[in-house]
Amino acid sequence: MLGLRAPKKVAPAAHRSAAAAGPRPCVKQPSQRPNLVANAGGFSSMDSGDWDRLTVEEIEEWGNGGPPTPLLDTVNFPVHMKNFNMEQLRQLCKELRSDIVHSVSKTGGHLSSSLGVVELTVALHYVFNTPEDKIIWDVGHQAYGHKILTGRRKQMTTIRTTGGLSGFTKREESEYDPFGAGHSSTSISAGLGMAVGRDMRGKKNNVVAVIGDGAITGGMAYEAMNHAGFLDKNMIVILNDNQQVSLPTQYNNKNQDPVGALSSTLARLQANRPLRELREIAKGVTKQLPDVVQKATAKIDEYARGMISGTGSTLFEELGLYYIGPLDGHNVDDLVAVLNEVKSAETVGPVLIHIVTEKGRGYVPAETSQDKMHGVVKFDPKTGQQFVSKTKTMSYTNYFADALTAEAERDKRIVAVHAAMAGGTGLTRFEKRFPERIYDVGIAEQHAVTFAAGLACEGLAPFCTIYSTFLQRGYDQIVHDVCLQKLPVRFAMDRAGLVGADGSTHCGAFDVTFMASLPHMVTMAPSNEAELINMIATAAAIDDRPSCFRYPRGNGIGVDLAAHGITKDLKGTPMEIGKALVRRQGKDVCLLAYGSSVNEALVAAEMLEKDGVSCTVVDARFCKPLDTKLIRQAAKEHPIMISIEEGSIGGFAAHVLQFLALEGLLDGGLKFRPMTLPDYFIEHGDYRDQLAEAGLTAGHIAATALTTLGRQKEASKFVLNTLG
Repeated sequence: MLGLRAPKKVAPAAHRSAAAAGPRPCVKQPSQRPNLVANAGGFSSMDSGDWDRLTVEEIEEWGNGGPPTPLLDTVNFPVHMKNFNMEQLRQLCKELRSDIVHSVSKTGGHLSSSLGVVELTVALHYVFNTPEDKIIWDVGHQAYGHKILTGRRKQMTTIRTTGGLSGFTKREESEYDPFGAGHSSTSISAGLGMAVGRDMRGKKNNVVAVIGDGAITGGMAYEAMNHAGFLDKNMIVILNDNQQVSLPTQYNNKNQDPVGALSSTLARLQANRPLRELREIAKGVTKQLPDVVQKATAKIDEYARGMISGTGSTLFEELGLYYIGPLDGHNVDDLVAVLNEVKSAETVGPVLIHIVTEKGRGYVPAETSQDKMHGVVKFDPKTGQQFVSKTKTMSYTNYFADALTAEAERDKRIVAVHAAMAGGTGLTRFEKRFPERIYDVGIAEQHAVTFAAGLACEGLAPFCTIYSTFLQRGYDQIVHDVCLQKLPVRFAMDRAGLVGADGSTHCGAFDVTFMASLPHMVTMAPSNEAELINMIATAAAIDDRPSCFRYPRGNGIGVDLAAHGITKDLKGTPMEIGKALVRRQGKDVCLLAYGSSVNEALVAAEMLEKDGVSCTVVDARFCKPLDTKLIRQAAKEHPIMISIEEGSIGGFAAHVLQFLALEGLLDGGLKFRPMTLPDYFIEHGDYRDQLAEAGLTAGHIAATALTTLGRQKEASKFVLNTLG
């Protein structure tokens, strides 16, 4: 499973205001796609329709060498496509789409989002002069085509691997990536900052923010648009609406799609330079008139544009953006025409271009897949069949979902909350059983936390299920709305620790530090799947304060669940709060581990035993409250104590050291060594490579123990083995 959020799917709602979209039970709705048809020039993107679609016959002809791409082969950078005509641009789109499918089939990664913006990507790089003009992708997994067109095509085979290309945009990777984006809803804020900076420096470049694939559901996007409208700076916002956002695409309050030549002509008309300039002149003239006339004129303009625009236009106009659309996002002719008009218009202020696209466009297996092949492992390009390796155990994500379902079977108060991540958090499994007890709030972590707090106020038992890295976005709400009021919200933090190919943007490094520092918060981390299941039962039972538990990406280690008091349907047994376990008894060194690091500590103990070092391994289980009785005993019985955690500085080790120092347990010669993630971001790659870079493998633990014992020469062999 990829660690990236798959945005929630919201069915078109003809009578629902865009601003009124709020949390609702995740009941599946019938999918509706607008039939994007002809433009004024006669070219039809879906009616004549299959020019951009990859056929099985075409894919079968690729062979191992990949698809024929004669035009794409001539484009190393965007400047190389500037002289292409429209027919060549359409051909380039098809070749780029083929290249993305072929490339991702060999590496895995995010497929359908990039397929959905192929025409937009080509149009943007054709019209604008990157890298001087800035294009910000929100989120970065839409940018595979952008990477291919900006000098990185040969490196696409390395994407998401150790030392290879990032799966997202990244400033250090290319001058064509003006802003990194692994989370979401940030592009308009960043773009506005760039536009203000440009003007202060007297520059004239364009700034374009491409936001979509669910990112528009984030409140930060609306905060930025509100500010952009106030500052009235020149920038372009492109809303990529692929039916995965809380925004209707119908217009005139009728269940009618914005299709055909009329919609295309209206979009071109609204982008027309003389019309916009006339409007600017009219605004200047009306300022000389009495207030009552000015207000009437503004209302006439507002309602007139509401009549000829999509239903979302009034919302954007109220925020101060000039709205254009909806526009067929797969019609490269129209995209180029509109972008050229907007680029050359001599007016002031932000513009929003609303384009309608199809996720997975042109690749039938992606178009017809339930998840649109959002994130994939390696697959057969002919069929879309993914090469999923069989494992003996489930992922921690699925153990969580099934265990939560088992708890909900027995406790009607339990509800699940997630932020556009039903698939990533495993909650689609919970949803199948309890569709009325799960809430997808969109990419809105702040709202998710406070919404869960409100549920808790009414006596429900909410499990707020958010990746560790994304929960950072809702921290003030955790502090003020949950902990300060001592509300029993349960936080399930998936993807804790290092996350492999998803890299630094998705690494769950900081949750122990920021959660365990909060008053009232019970903080837990399991060492295996049985511990996770029992921690879910423990959190469900804690009803007088908030609690949280972190768990890693990857699969369980294969423990006997029944031996840990777990039923066949994965109902766990509540633990004694603050109780650690001794996994192995020794006398020379105490390895005090938290979470998944327990397993590395156990391996390290085996290695050290061969060198004559006897180790105790303690599975802490709780960072807060600590098992102070056990830690005090271990500190008195061992000359050396080493804490190990897959988290940042300031986490579990800090709590242990605080206790040891206050108890005077460091005054008698105890040697304490904390092992944490290093104080820098670890880039994407293989998980074991990341763990080695962090210095948290069993070999590193063994080496730390021997070094602390004064046996440095013997310690080096463990480090060398790790590097080898």
